[in-house]
Amino acid sequence: MPGENLSRDEARERAALLSVEGYDVSLDLRSAVGDADGEPRTFRSVTTIRFRCNEPGASSFADLIAPSVTAVSLNGKDLDPSEVFDGARIALEDLAAENELVVDAQCAYSRTGEGLHRFVDPEDGEVYLYTQYEPADSRRVFANFEQPDLKAPFRFEVRAPEGWTAWSNGAGELTDGVWKFAETKPISTYITCVVAGPYHYVTDSYSRTFADGTTLEIPLGAMCRKGLAPHFDADDVFLVTKQGLDFFHENFDYPYPFGKYDQAFVPEYNLGAMENPGLVTFREEYIFRGKVTQASYEARANVILHEMAHMWFGDLVTMAWWDDLWLKESFADFMGTFGNVGATRFKDAWITFANRRKAWAYRADQLPSTHPITADIRDLQDAKLNFDGITYAKGASVLKQLVAYVGQDAFLEGARRYFKRHAYGNTRLGDLLSVLGETSGRDMTAWSRSWLQTAGVNALTPQVLLADSRVAELAVLQEAAESHPELRPHRIAVGLYRLTEGGALERYARVETDVEGPRTVVADLAGAEAPDLVLVNDDDLTYCKIRFDAASLDTLLEHLGDLTDPLARALCWSALWNMTRDALLPARDFISLVLRFASRESDIGVLQMLHAWTHTALDRYAAPDWRETGGALLAEGALRQLRAADAGSEHQLAWARFFASTASAEPDLALLKDLLDGTASIEGLEVDQELRWAFLGPLAAHGVADESVIAAELARDDTASGKRHQVRCLAARPSAAVKAQAWAQVVESDTLSNALVEATIAGFDQPSQRELTAPYAEKYFAAIDRLWQERSIQIGMDIVSGLFPALQDRPGTLAATDAWLAAHEEAAPALRRLVLEARDDLARALRAQERDAQAG
Repeated sequence: MPGENLSRDEARERAALLSVEGYDVSLDLRSAVGDADGEPRTFRSVTTIRFRCNEPGASSFADLIAPSVTAVSLNGKDLDPSEVFDGARIALEDLAAENELVVDAQCAYSRTGEGLHRFVDPEDGEVYLYTQYEPADSRRVFANFEQPDLKAPFRFEVRAPEGWTAWSNGAGELTDGVWKFAETKPISTYITCVVAGPYHYVTDSYSRTFADGTTLEIPLGAMCRKGLAPHFDADDVFLVTKQGLDFFHENFDYPYPFGKYDQAFVPEYNLGAMENPGLVTFREEYIFRGKVTQASYEARANVILHEMAHMWFGDLVTMAWWDDLWLKESFADFMGTFGNVGATRFKDAWITFANRRKAWAYRADQLPSTHPITADIRDLQDAKLNFDGITYAKGASVLKQLVAYVGQDAFLEGARRYFKRHAYGNTRLGDLLSVLGETSGRDMTAWSRSWLQTAGVNALTPQVLLADSRVAELAVLQEAAESHPELRPHRIAVGLYRLTEGGALERYARVETDVEGPRTVVADLAGAEAPDLVLVNDDDLTYCKIRFDAASLDTLLEHLGDLTDPLARALCWSALWNMTRDALLPARDFISLVLRFASRESDIGVLQMLHAWTHTALDRYAAPDWRETGGALLAEGALRQLRAADAGSEHQLAWARFFASTASAEPDLALLKDLLDGTASIEGLEVDQELRWAFLGPLAAHGVADESVIAAELARDDTASGKRHQVRCLAARPSAAVKAQAWAQVVESDTLSNALVEATIAGFDQPSQRELTAPYAEKYFAAIDRLWQERSIQIGMDIVSGLFPALQDRPGTLAATDAWLAAHEEAAPALRRLVLEARDDLARALRAQERDAQAG
């Protein structure tokens, strides 16, 4: 990674000096197939850049990461590549007012999902290519000025192996063996894209007639590997796509500006998706090989709409630098759920947002690396790490608060003006605040200062005084962490709930109010009948941690399952989980609540989130001497619910997966084995291939399934997905030799692809194998500085986060982490941030374990 970074100051200086008129990029990808001519395998990349310089005679540089450069010419003059190219930059001296740079390079195919990724399908040997650039990996594919505020039109052409199809941002056609693509609108380098290979491709179309009588026609396409074609439900992808296009056209009043709309589901993808205009890329796991719950379809729809919102927020109008990454990601995250509720069949998507998405934000906002939504991004490594829960989920939560603050109409009108005013340009925070101030009539400065420019999450707690069975006074107390003491203005709803004669817990009063400062009296609730439960932030209008008064907490501990409103129930589950994380509620008590009430949870996404939280509660937050007892209780409860669930229901599937993940006792493992063998069955439960792997994982981790059993399963499922599952299961086996091999494959070698690195790490660290992996804590701290320097930033992030010895949860590990941090004060800030975050999670776990032990 050394030499590949770009600082904000360098980008600002270059943007002030240069303006780019256009790119012509020619890629010869015929080398993707056949035998490689040495390592790394490379392709030819020829780029012509036309650009202006505001100060003739000045110097600058272009970006390129490539094994070799064949030729460089500037304004017709040949330059010596050995003199001007240092492996990451091309020096440009004595620039003219108008310039033309031509670079002929040999660029490397990627195994890490950064740049032009090359994937060989083990099922049929076919090769598939796709690009992924954000924030700064287009320079691995063609020479450019790699920063978001140097936008330009692009013309791509691709020479591909015979029989392949190639796609890019613009519409393409094959002419004399070359795929030539229409010139794009002015866009940033990081959202250009090329996909090529023998992909399975399905087409459709979208049409919309506007009020002025004009009609917009958008060709639609969707693609995946041929091996996934039998599972590809393109009709549903197109349905959500068309619903989204209708929704955003109605609300944005700006026609989709990028011509066609292709969506590529690609293998070994590091992200959920990427908003390349005209050619959105997704991880292929959104094509479901087996039965999944509606939560998975909702999540896919959310991602489709998130990326579509980027066509306006991010692609049409782009942040000037990564400081304002939130200008696209927070909006897209908000719009994904807003559109899901407003346009698709997933009308309860705000429940998922409250329960799942905000959990990501709450965690990120309590780490030592928390930052304001408008962050201080010094360089590209900072930018890479800021695709986080603050930029996405907290930002989206704050925008939801903003809608409550200024009103939905003013919010959307602000968006419309923003698009029209800044189309194809770059913006900063003030540009958005300006239009929102115009449309809302409010001064956005104070709101921005509190919500966008400070870090941390507030806690809101009700304080209830009763007299004669009525509310004498109800106040909301606001607190903040000492490290981030900002108290913010919150627009909230306060709900009062009581138990009915039939045993239901229902809301009977609701008031919206503005919370300011440490204590706010809610005058409109004075005189109301005494509640059994007070829920601050009812309907989830603001971003905060919900706390309860003593009486409300007692009610929830006995009657959580009686809450009839699914959003209120999700908010209460989330609040209780935050209390567990904060060592205010013992982990065993949270687990008890799940065992008692999760069976009554109607929302399948909430249920699956509860299952995930319960694993963390047991593995990380429960006192060590209670884990075995807790694990047995969970497995017993999961099996009971599995057998009790409606045959063939998605709840049955969720409980089946949860049971498999909790199984450790011999009878439970035997049942999993029998379900795999077909000698046992549960009515309605179809053990498809994906569920087979879910059952095989714990069997491997507990030593019941050996290498031969795992090999036999791969023979049944000799696919790319099967290979990833096999690698994970192999690494999960309880053997010192297995752990040594897995460690060596990830840490001592870089031959594994990004997907197989991820799978190996997932198998390596098992909660039941703490003693086996204990020796690797010391090895981890000895290796990470070297790894960060040698590997790409994506693989470095995967290893540093994935192999941190989190399960060696004892004070000694905390001390070792502190020792590394003290000895590596000059390490890369991004590396230190990852270690600091892992340290914080470990310290939190130890506090929670201490609290849980006290409950014993």
